[in-house]
Formats: sequence, structure tokens, C-alpha cells
Amino acid sequence: MFAVFSSARKTARRAIVPLFSALSLTALAACVPATSGGPSINTSKPVPVALLVPGGSENAGDVILAQSLENAARLAITDLDGVNIDLRVYNTAGNADQAASQAVAAVQDGAKIILGPVYSASANAAAVAVAPRGVNVLSFSNNTSVAGGNLFILGPTFQNTANRLIAHAASQGKGNVVIAHDASVAGTLGRDAISGAISRTAGASLAEAVPYERSQQGVIQAIPTIRSAVSRGASSVFLTASSEGALPLLSQLLDESGVDPAETQYIGLTRWDVPPQTLELPGVQGGWFAKPDPALTQQFSSRYSAAFGATPHPIGGLAYDGIAAIGALVNAGNRDALTASALTQGAGFQGVNGIFRLRPDGTNERGLAIAQIQDKKVVIISPAPRSFGGTGF
Repeated sequence: MFAVFSSARKTARRAIVPLFSALSLTALAACVPATSGGPSINTSKPVPVALLVPGGSENAGDVILAQSLENAARLAITDLDGVNIDLRVYNTAGNADQAASQAVAAVQDGAKIILGPVYSASANAAAVAVAPRGVNVLSFSNNTSVAGGNLFILGPTFQNTANRLIAHAASQGKGNVVIAHDASVAGTLGRDAISGAISRTAGASLAEAVPYERSQQGVIQAIPTIRSAVSRGASSVFLTASSEGALPLLSQLLDESGVDPAETQYIGLTRWDVPPQTLELPGVQGGWFAKPDPALTQQFSSRYSAAFGATPHPIGGLAYDGIAAIGALVNAGNRDALTASALTQGAGFQGVNGIFRLRPDGTNERGLAIAQIQDKKVVIISPAPRSFGGTGF
């Protein structure tokens, strides 16, 4: 995907979700102010929604992803009560130019909002193409650099993850943080997200940010600097590395150098349970990372598998979330339900991975749980919040 409220107090009718009450397709406080920033809709008729997916690509993975997104969107539509969505699917082939032309075609066909596409370049192109028409785009990207204007991103962001983890670290007396990051674009963005979270969190402080080159030698050379920073009083090491990158080597060498994970808290910006083999690494034992509400995630996976005979793509649930938000807002019966102000109503929405809300700057906030690796197993030590303003927010 990189290729990253108080509103009016009128309570809307809540959608009833058959056989799946945990994934209620409602705005959590369903208040929809009537403002500009999107086309008016006729709530007495089916609402045309365009779904832009990377179908038609020569990449087999894109084709699988496209089908999963469409399946998840259609599953969400079956859960709507009192809302009729006319879903129209457009293939982008994972190409920015095609995404732009398909977005224009969708609006010409009557689409009142666009769900997708996936990749940030395609999302940006699609949003720019339909901006003159006043149509909003809910992209599956997690790239915050393209967010803003009529483009909202649904993908989980570094900022949101860092905010949750730093807040928890500070609450546990582990807020003096060393950041270890690689020198890539993603590593630098991760560093900035963590340092930004530190600056906004009481009880948190930045001990040092230590960069390293994305190579075995680069990691080896960074270890003494990280160890030195910890020895000066840091209580945590926040790692941007993923399981597919430097995490295995970095965690091993830090432990061997004397940065004991039993005393210095290791924190991960990425999911340390993906792939599951990561849980076997000695260096990550006791480490923290953030993940969506596991109970809700499992419910969605089970329902999807029962309906389609396969497991959903890791980001397939974002399409369900998009329909959840659209359906909840349309259900309020307001002609301005798909404006920017309505989309960013502060109470948020309930999605397949937990609560989420869209922000006026085009980014999002998601309710995340804090997990710890204990004896090679994932244990939730701080549950995901069920409303905004609760624990974790």
C-alpha cells in the first residue's frame, strides 16, 4: 500500500446486523452534520458506490487481492439493514493512469463515493481526477503522504500504531525510548511517527534515534550505539524493522550485546505475529506490538471463509470497513451523508477489526490492542478500546 470529533448530537437509526452483531454497521454515535464536501444523495434510492480494485493486473497477487476486496464489500452489503448500496466494480490493474480513468468513468456512471484503490499512486491519481466533481475517495492505502482533500486512507498507519504503543509505554514507566530504524523511506517514516508520538505523550521522551543501513553489516555497526543509548537510562527500544527485514538479526544481536529484553522493553512498529514463525525468535520474547481487536478479526475471517471458501486477504477487511462507514452514514437519512464532514464525524464507526474513524486531514485512527509475546505465544495485555475517548485514546 506504500507500493500509509464533536459533531451534532442527532442520533441516527442503528443498522441491525443479522447473525453478526459484533460487527455492527453503524456510526458509533451516528451524527451527520449537513455541510459541503461531497455530492448529495437520494437516500430513498440505491446509493451508487464505486469499488476500484487492482483486477486486470498481470500480477497474480493483485488479482487475488481484487477478489478479496470485492468479496468483503459484498459481505458488508448483506449486513446492511435499511440501506441499499449499488456496488459497481472497476478494475485498475494496479496502474495509476487506469485508476484515474476508471474513477472518472465511475463518477460519470453516477457514483457518489469511491472505495479504493489500493496503491498510493493510484489512490492519488483517482482522487485528483474526481476532485472537480466533489466526490470523496476512501482508499485502501496506508500512505499518509497522499491523504488530504477528497482522499481518505483506510489502511493502518505508522502514526496510529506509534501513538498507541507510546501511550502504553509511558503508562508503564517505559517511556524513555531509543528508536532503531533503517535508513529507507519506510524506516524514516516510522522514525518520524514514533518521535511524533513521543512529543505528544506525557511521560514519554526520546533518548536517541539510531539509524542503520539495510544490510547485515549496517545492523551490526548500529548495535553498539543502541546499547550505549540504553545504558544511559533508556527504558525501551522501539524497532521499526519487520519480520521480513532486520528484526530477527537486530533483536538477536541486541540481546547478545547486553540489552536484556527482560529489563529493557522491546517494542515493534510492525506486527510481530506475522508470519507466525517470528514468535519463535528468542530476541522478541517479552516484546510489545499493536494489533487489531483479535476477537473481531477472527469473527470476520470465519464469516468470510464460510461465505467464500477461502481466507480473506490481510487487507480485505478494509473494503468491509468502507461499506460499514458508508452504510452507517446513509442510514442516517441525510442527503449530505457522504460529505467530508460526515465522513469525519468524531464518534467513528465499527469495522471488522474494531473501531475506526477518519480524520479531516485524510488519515485515520483505529482502536488497537497491545500484545506481548510470552513463551512464543501472543498475549493481549491491553485490549483494544471499544469507543473513542476510552483506554488507548
